[in-house]
Amino acid sequence: METKKSFLQTIDFSNLQGDFRGGAISFLVAVPLCLGIALASGAPLFAGIIAGIVGGIVVGAFSRSAVSISGPEAGLIIVTLSAIQALGSFPAFLLATCLAGLIQIGLGFAKAGMISNFFPSSVIKGMLAGIGIILIIKQLPHLVGYDADAAEGFALFQPGNFNIIEQLRMALGQFRAVAILIAVLSLGIFFLWERPALRQRAFVKNVPAALVVVLLGIGINEFFRMGFPEWALRGNHLVQLPVPESAAAFLNLFTFPDFSQWNNPLVYTSAVSIALVASLEALLAIEASDELDPLKRKTPTNHELKAQGIGNLVSGLVGGIPLTSVIVRSSVSINAGARTKVAALVHGTLLLVCVVTLPTLLNKIPWASLAAILLVTGYKLARIEVVKGVFAQGMSKFIPFVVTVVAILLTDLLIGIGIGMVAGIFFILRDHYLNAHRVRTHWDSDKDKTRIYVRLGDHVSFLSKARLMKLLKGVPDNAIVEIDGTNSSYIDSDVVTAIQNFGGVAKQRNIQLIFRQEQRNDYPFSHSRADIAMEVIE
Repeated sequence: METKKSFLQTIDFSNLQGDFRGGAISFLVAVPLCLGIALASGAPLFAGIIAGIVGGIVVGAFSRSAVSISGPEAGLIIVTLSAIQALGSFPAFLLATCLAGLIQIGLGFAKAGMISNFFPSSVIKGMLAGIGIILIIKQLPHLVGYDADAAEGFALFQPGNFNIIEQLRMALGQFRAVAILIAVLSLGIFFLWERPALRQRAFVKNVPAALVVVLLGIGINEFFRMGFPEWALRGNHLVQLPVPESAAAFLNLFTFPDFSQWNNPLVYTSAVSIALVASLEALLAIEASDELDPLKRKTPTNHELKAQGIGNLVSGLVGGIPLTSVIVRSSVSINAGARTKVAALVHGTLLLVCVVTLPTLLNKIPWASLAAILLVTGYKLARIEVVKGVFAQGMSKFIPFVVTVVAILLTDLLIGIGIGMVAGIFFILRDHYLNAHRVRTHWDSDKDKTRIYVRLGDHVSFLSKARLMKLLKGVPDNAIVEIDGTNSSYIDSDVVTAIQNFGGVAKQRNIQLIFRQEQRNDYPFSHSRADIAMEVIE
């Protein structure tokens, strides 16, 4: 009998150094993203931080994913913004978030996590590459000091006709020399940290490049602030975290659900929307995180839905926006060396500790430093080796990959994945159509006739009917046609009927039709395989 393990027993402490690095770096990236996503969602800024804390600590504690990190995610911006506007009250929205969490828990018990198994690997890789490309594009304005848009969304075109192309155009006229200096030196550090000669040194092994980048960015900007204040970065060029002046002010940052709205139908429709979008994004992100996991572990998706549901329930109860598994933070953590869920717990704990004790220090981090971290992360997700690997698998994999990438760039994450799925399903059906059976044609000298041997595949569905009928229609008169279904575990009744109908035509054209099947008692139609065989063998 399998015994249940305690929480501590589920944690592997053998990789603490890498886990602490991954948690710390993902924390640094998470701070501005939590704030930016909350701002874009029309929610209080601190609500984004709360969701980040809950995603790290609560979901991290309940999840069985080794490397995934949860928190507010840009794909939830539109559903959150729409729900807040529809309900007209943030506390009412928090109630909807709590209900969404309960729905996700129910989906977990209903074993709805299996849906993630139906996404082709080419679409998952396309999703990762698309996210990587958008991360790169979105960081370009920040690298030169244009920081008007702090939300790192996954859509190339944002609401309100203010898109990344316009951002790049505006950024060209608003260069900040200090931001460019920080960005260039930061990218140089990442480049040096990857050099084989330096990677052998103890300092480079133990200190992540991203941490050096953040400290360097703070140091350079502080140098200019003290010596050349007119050049220093200020305002939205730096992280902007709320700084409470007292314990009472800190508590005022929390908001609680309005339970009096329990009879408002809009609360329930908003809850369903949040639950569906958050669940789908979580399942896709978990699939992608497992793909990035160097140890290739698989996360139990049904349990993950429950963990995500608990996270959203708690987030809504204490004033946070909806959360889900986030591939950007997860990939940053993995690249920094994280291998267990300790990284997620460190990530959430650091968020909690720092917003309480060190908000002023965090507000000294330049956006240019964080942009360099995200640009390198985006490059690793969309590097050319990934494209070459998918291309080597053939066009049936490569085209859905490309379609997914392009669709995500031109629309958003969920729509892009949907379009990629359509492309992937098309090639799955096409391959099924082309590989439903094998044909061998030769001259039978004993019978002085053309002999056509057709071997059916293991699973002959109705999709195979069209190609089989096309083959039979082209059979010459006076030929011998042998259809071998003895190795087929399933033959659709439509295919059987089509073969039977051809049997009548075959007599008129002097075609000898032989149809062989394994005779089984569990044949899934109204008559046995033996009956069918007797009807069509001529």
